[in-house]
Amino acid sequence: MCERQNTIVCAFDLSSSRISAYEIHECIYAQMCLNDQDVTMVKTDGPKRQVYIKFRDNERMQEVLQSIGSQVEYRHTNGEISVVRISKKVVRKVKNVLPYKDIYL
Repeated sequence: MCERQNTIVCAFDLSSSRISAYEIHECIYAQMCLNDQDVTMVKTDGPKRQVYIKFRDNERMQEVLQSIGSQVEYRHTNGEISVVRISKKVVRKVKNVLPYKDIYL
């Protein structure tokens, strides 16, 4: 079984300019005030303009969600301002329904 926990999703405005990896990291550390010790992983989904941030523990994730709210504004290097929606990633449990030995070809 697999679980997704301690993850938030940052959804950048689709109508804004494309954001680079450098700008994503700047937004995470400057706007959200996160440290390297807080974050385990950062994953981007370019076409959807979403960034998944996995935290080391649930307590720090809850602190961040309460302190920044449900959205922040990000100023791109070209001066454009984007609204970034922030939400908690729903825990998804994946369970193998059929055991491997029962799969027939």
